[in-house]
Amino acid sequence: MKVLKFGGTSVANAENISKVIAILKQESKKQNIAVVVSALGGTTDMLIKAGELATQKNKDYINIFQQISERHQKTVQDLIKGQKKRTVLKQINIKLEALKQILQGIYLINEFSDKTKDKIVSFGELLSSYIISEALQQTLAKSALKDSRELILTDSAHTNANVKGKETTTNISNFFKKNKDKVVVLPGFVSRNGNGETTTLGRGGSDYTAALIAAAAKASVLEIWTDVSGMYTANPKLVKQAFSIEQISYQEAMELSHFGAKVLYPPTVQPALQKNIPIYIKNTFDPEAQGTLITKKPKSKNGPVKGISHIENIALLTLEGNGMIGVPGFSKRLFSALSRSEINVVLITQASSEHSICVGVYSQDSKTAKHMVDEEFAYEISLKKIKPLLVEDELAIVAVVGDNMKNHQGISGRMFRSLGQNNVNVRAIAQGASERNISAVIAHKDIKKALVTLHNRFFEKQIKTLNLFIVGVGNVGAILLNQIKQQQDYLRENLLLNIKVVGISNSKKMIFNNEGIELSSWGTLIKKGKPRTNDKFFKEVKSHNLSNSIFIDVTANEDVAKTYKDYLKESISVIACNKIACSSKFSDYQELKELSRKYNASFLFETNVGAGLPVIYTLNNLVNSGDKITSIQAVLSGSLNFIFNNFNEDNTFHDVVKQAQKEGYTEPDPRIDLSGVDVARKILILAREAGFEMDLKHIKNESFLPKDSLKAKSVVDFYKTLKTNASHFEALYASAKKNNCQLKYVAEFNNGKAKVSLKEVNKDHPFYNLEGKDNIVLFFTERYPEQPLIIKGAGAGAEVTASGLFADIITLGRK
Repeated sequence: MKVLKFGGTSVANAENISKVIAILKQESKKQNIAVVVSALGGTTDMLIKAGELATQKNKDYINIFQQISERHQKTVQDLIKGQKKRTVLKQINIKLEALKQILQGIYLINEFSDKTKDKIVSFGELLSSYIISEALQQTLAKSALKDSRELILTDSAHTNANVKGKETTTNISNFFKKNKDKVVVLPGFVSRNGNGETTTLGRGGSDYTAALIAAAAKASVLEIWTDVSGMYTANPKLVKQAFSIEQISYQEAMELSHFGAKVLYPPTVQPALQKNIPIYIKNTFDPEAQGTLITKKPKSKNGPVKGISHIENIALLTLEGNGMIGVPGFSKRLFSALSRSEINVVLITQASSEHSICVGVYSQDSKTAKHMVDEEFAYEISLKKIKPLLVEDELAIVAVVGDNMKNHQGISGRMFRSLGQNNVNVRAIAQGASERNISAVIAHKDIKKALVTLHNRFFEKQIKTLNLFIVGVGNVGAILLNQIKQQQDYLRENLLLNIKVVGISNSKKMIFNNEGIELSSWGTLIKKGKPRTNDKFFKEVKSHNLSNSIFIDVTANEDVAKTYKDYLKESISVIACNKIACSSKFSDYQELKELSRKYNASFLFETNVGAGLPVIYTLNNLVNSGDKITSIQAVLSGSLNFIFNNFNEDNTFHDVVKQAQKEGYTEPDPRIDLSGVDVARKILILAREAGFEMDLKHIKNESFLPKDSLKAKSVVDFYKTLKTNASHFEALYASAKKNNCQLKYVAEFNNGKAKVSLKEVNKDHPFYNLEGKDNIVLFFTERYPEQPLIIKGAGAGAEVTASGLFADIITLGRK
């Protein structure tokens, strides 16, 4: 024989009950079955609410009673066929009338004792079991209904009665020995005392009923049917990658259930555990799913960690003081004070110094706990031997659970390292000597991030998810999004990187999607986005609180650059195409570097110099390996290189600049490129990365532009000056041609000094044959004193700049 228990969601309505009946018909072909059923989902709460309203003289109890009546009557109408429907409805109405009479009595005498409450709530299971039994008999003749109150005997502790084990076991055993029916339907939760009065078994009472029957009848298995396919590695509502655990031990199941897995309520299944009866957790709505087998010796296919669970709404209580050291009895008094107020302690941890002891309780109990503990230790507090109880609220507990963790080194190290890397601060730690459970107290806001992080660490094929928040989706930003879309599958398959774009912003609107924005339609979506400001975007990113979050700035906006420190302080990495932050005051640049180290958040800006070329990456490697930069020579403006490579006697300087702007090689305002300020910023960044303290004012800028071009008030006026000063630019070209040289805008750093200027470069110089929009950088170092380390390639253009940003993203993903 096997015992099946169906919960409230499984029997919530006629449609669901039909699924239950289909399962029973199939299972009964194999062996005899005892079926324990709960009340129709939500009925118990409605019954209690009706009783409470009645005792308050509130006639709204009648409305609730009417809802209960109509729901059960409709279930009968939908399930029962033919002439039998009238009979069943008559019996249901008799039971409902009895319920109504009790509610009216409560209303009249203003009494809703625990004894009366048991009478009221018992109707839920009594009604559902009768309806299910009658519906089952339509297709399975050899089935019957048995009132659990005739089998389960308890004391008179109403609403949470204690079972009289010997008598109950005898009753159940004798009944099933004589039973001839294939299926017996029993109401869960209900029982009776020695006087024949109805009692109930408290929280998880239907599970308890099923476990008692399984143990007494020596069932081969106890199946608990619910709305999920077993016990999961984590809460699937919070961790999408969570999956059902095939097999798990009793102890592991109890640990996970204690820490929030709602499938089981540990105390109620003890009778089955004591008899070593396997427990199966199955899904009523997916009966073919594997489910979870809970057994004494599970066959484990996974690693040492079986599951990750959590408890919400925790408060941490800390009792501390020098007066505790070496004095026995403090712990006893603390727990006695909490016990007197019936406060459940969820977690305990104590420093070996005996200076303090911490306990976790539910937040709802924290005020009472503080009052009781401070009262208990009022004398010691008055003498300042200990401090008043410290209460920290808005916390949660995450727990890693597994029987075999004790046999594997480094589990706790991996757990806490993963949490730390994702800015999840651990407030307290508890671990038993069995090492079956490692618990950590964290901020309530970090629950999802912690669960996702730990699940990824212990259960997934180490696929790392990067959550991107991109500001600036013009030319470069749009191309970056397209590159990410094209490469997502490849990166997931080959580099184990899952890249999600969670937030996108242009100058006016912003959109977010925790599961990742659909990159084929982001342009349409952002038109319907929310209004954005830098502050609103930051707050939205922060509120998402996702692990491995990366803020990507694809603008040239100073105000956006000023927000980097806010992101870094939240352990959100920053990737910047924007050069302003790294070329601002040295103290600001240094602060960003320090924040990056302090909060374990990367700050990458490879595209600040050379677009997609690995200029800064190479420089960092030289410095980090102990080399010293002595000199840098570079052509760092792809825009200016394009302009001077295309400027000759066949065209005007004005027209070449226009062409460069049209093809996207210059900024919309070409003065930024032609003034030399952009190049000065780049050599400044390289000098700083080489370890030199410099500011932009220290860079000598020898501009080749005429004074009226530099003073132009608008882009239109600037272009006019290029025409009026055409002879100036022609003279520059003529001089270079005469000397068999090429014009190159060169950045130089030597002996702690830097300058940018237009130079005539001869044929023997590496810069001479630099074509198109290419950049070139020459690093002279102590290891490369004569023949420099050379980096050369395209240094401008949206495609290569976007690929440089993409390279920074991948670099972060592989850290």
